[in-house]
Amino acid sequence: MRLIDFINAGGSITWILVVMNVFGISLILWRIFVVRDFKKKIDSETKLVATDVSAQYKITNLLSHLELVKDAISQRVHELEVGMTSIKVIATTAPLLGLLGTVVGIYEAFQVISTTGLDDPGKFASGISYALITTIVGLIVAIPHYIAHNYLSGELDSMELLMEKRIGPMLQGE
Repeated sequence: MRLIDFINAGGSITWILVVMNVFGISLILWRIFVVRDFKKKIDSETKLVATDVSAQYKITNLLSHLELVKDAISQRVHELEVGMTSIKVIATTAPLLGLLGTVVGIYEAFQVISTTGLDDPGKFASGISYALITTIVGLIVAIPHYIAHNYLSGELDSMELLMEKRIGPMLQGE
């Protein structure tokens, strides 16, 4: 069976999942590129945040300065989270759409049984096939998005902690 035939056999729900997957994978690749690029220049970004805070606030107390810089770091990392919610939404809704397809396919299979009996097993099998295809595609879409969301979230958390660790010595050296 060709891929396009497989997708068509899953009906409109499968096509929705395919569109979600294309959008989501594009978003994941973009976010990975942005996060890796930021990670390469994390020291200069940390210095930039510290310099911006120093220029904005004239603070003599190192502890207050440190807190303001940590807040600014948190804000900077938060800016890198653009698109993360969309990835998470795809990861959580794809299996639900697959489940919806499962229910619709089984419903169709039972409708065939109730109207024609089991005289034509091909029609009954068509509903079951629809159910299985949507389940498979829902999981195929959800799993990489779930993994990518967790990976990117972990990377962002690690970078925030690393920036916060490096800021103390930077501020003391000013």
